[in-house]
This record gives sequence, C-alpha cells and structure tokens, in this order.
Amino acid sequence: MNIHEYQAKSLLRDFGVAVPEGVLATTPEEAERAASELGGVIVVKAQIHAGGRGKGGGIKVVKSPAEAKQAAQDMLGMTLVTPQTGREGKRVRKVYVEAGSDIARELYLAVLLDRENENFAVIASTEGGMEIEIVAEKTPEKILTVNADPNVGLAPYQIRQLGFGLGLDAPQVKKLEVFVKGLYRLFVEKDASLAEINPLVVTSEGELVALDGKLNFDDNALYRHPDSASMRDPDEEDPRERAANEIDLAYVGLDGDIGCMVNGAGLAMATLDMIQVCGGSPANFLDAGGGADKEKVKEAFKLILRDEKVKAILVNIFGGIVRCDLIAEGVIAAAKDLGITVPLVVRLQGTKAKEGRKILAESDLDITSAETLIEAGEMAVAAAAGTH
Repeated sequence: MNIHEYQAKSLLRDFGVAVPEGVLATTPEEAERAASELGGVIVVKAQIHAGGRGKGGGIKVVKSPAEAKQAAQDMLGMTLVTPQTGREGKRVRKVYVEAGSDIARELYLAVLLDRENENFAVIASTEGGMEIEIVAEKTPEKILTVNADPNVGLAPYQIRQLGFGLGLDAPQVKKLEVFVKGLYRLFVEKDASLAEINPLVVTSEGELVALDGKLNFDDNALYRHPDSASMRDPDEEDPRERAANEIDLAYVGLDGDIGCMVNGAGLAMATLDMIQVCGGSPANFLDAGGGADKEKVKEAFKLILRDEKVKAILVNIFGGIVRCDLIAEGVIAAAKDLGITVPLVVRLQGTKAKEGRKILAESDLDITSAETLIEAGEMAVAAAAGTH
C-alpha cells in the first residue's frame, strides 16, 4: 500500500526525522491561507501516488500567498502525467503547501527489504533528486549500501560509513545517525516495504531535511497497523485492483489485450511471459489463488471484462488443491451468466484435468481447450488477433 507525501512526512516527523513544515490543502483558498501561515518562499506540491511530479508541472515554487493560490488552482483537478503514471496520468485532488528550504546539496536515502540477502538494506547516494534506477544504471559507483540483520539492527558504524561516503562532515554525520535511526525504526515498526527520502537535502546551515518522502507498506501486515491502513486513498488506486482486493484476488492491470486468470503467482508470471513469447500482450496479472471456486471464477471474469481492451481471455489452472472439473464448471457457469462474447482459451492440468476438459468440450460454448502452456499462449494470441 502506498501513501501520499504529506502522510509520509507526518510519520517521518513522529519518528524523529526532520521535515519542512507543511499544510494540506484541497482548495486554492486553503493553499493561500497555508502560505500566509508559513511565510517566505513556498512550494506547492500535487499529491498523487507517483514520482516525477516536477516534470509534469506538479511542483511549483512561489513567493507569495497569491501565487500559492494560483498554483493550487492550476493543479487541483488537473490530470498530472509523470514518467511513473503512464499516459493516462492521475487526477490531482489535493496539494501540499510546504515551507521552502535553503538547499546546498541533494542526497538520496532509503531503507528497503533485500530479499536476496534476507535482510534490510540502507541505500544512500550523492545523486539525490534523480531516479535511483537511472543512477544505478549509469553511475552505480555512486550508490552506497549497508545491510542490517533484522535480529541485530543497524549499527552506528554503518551509518557513519554511509555519512562519510556521502561526503558529510563530522557534525553532519552525527545528525545523519539520528536521521537514519528514525527512518530505520519507522521501516521496521510499521512493516514497511520501502521507506525512501529523495531528496534528502543538506541546507546551507548544515541541517539535514527530508524534502520528499515515500512510504510503501506490506499489505499482508496491515492488519497489525490500522492507523497505517486508514491512510489508504481509494482514489489513487486502480478500481479493478481495489475490487480484487475486496474479494481476495491478486490483480494488476497491464496494457495488453489478453485477459488472464491463473491460480498461483508463479504460474501467472509464466503465463504472462508465454503470451509475450507468442507475440501477444497480457491485459492483466490475476492470481485466483489455490482455493479458487465457482464464485471466485465468476468474480475474476468480471474484473477481466471491466477492461475494454480485452479481446480474448486465457484461463490457466493447475489443479492441486483445486479440482479442474470444478473450475471447468465455474468457467461455463460464469460464461453463461455474464454473457461472455470474447474468445475463451482454457488450459487445465493437474487434479481432474481430464474430466475438466471433457466438461468444457461437451458445453455448448465457444471455448478452446489447450494442454500445454505454449499451446495456450499461441491460441490466446491468435484469438485476440481474430485469426483463431
């Protein structure tokens, strides 16, 4: 789960991380009042769940309350397109009015889960303000990383190692220790999957301030953090993904035209890859889980069909816990109930697969049955292209 910058900064402040003063505004008038209260140079920031806002006109530096009002008026209601939103962009419904900072240097700092090493990684770079992926690709030597065992925690010497690696002087390194410890504690205690500050600025007075903040939380741990869960903004989520979450389906919308319903995340990824190999493009990732039943199959079809780009649907089920004959009955029932008109390609393997394929073959529906993964991919691509 992602949250907005203003929410992230509120949490950062609670954990002792220095952030500029700021006020949330949902109208131009509120932005004007906030600017008057803060005084001086003001930064008006569009609040959406995406980075690169400045490139799309979502961050404006102003010098008066009147300018803050105009900036908010320009942003609120606009569709902001950034490198991270895709072509469709995101609608701006609120802005964050923040006190300006006297920036001397911009750095990067983040804490994230290092799955490969089974620990936490604290990453820093002198290239703050840039997308870290670009830094990693073009100048990997500018990325500093230390790893912390979750059972031991982050040692002070590791933070000093980062600080001097960033070119900070001794007093600033001491401030960095407080800064990083707060960020690390927030990451652990709130079950975050990412805690990122980009940029972390060094002011002309030598202070360290989080100029931006990004926090992602582990969805599986939200039951332990109702306060974090309450920060969810449904307006920022794909309505299909939100609907899927409510019925315990894992769904991610993609840009293709072949809808996918699969049980198991690994098999789902393999299915998406096969569609690409066969020359097609998947419209979604959908993991119906190991306990998929008739009702779940129907709800999965509903989600897939909400995407108007879908020209064919590929169902790929491996029967382990779930029986393929029951899935076949669910597919037929859903196709009839929903009046599905796009071509259906169904691959059933595993428990009761032979019986499931027989049920599909004896139905009066236009369903193509496949046995191998490559057959399923080729058939789905042909169906989407209208050549099946």
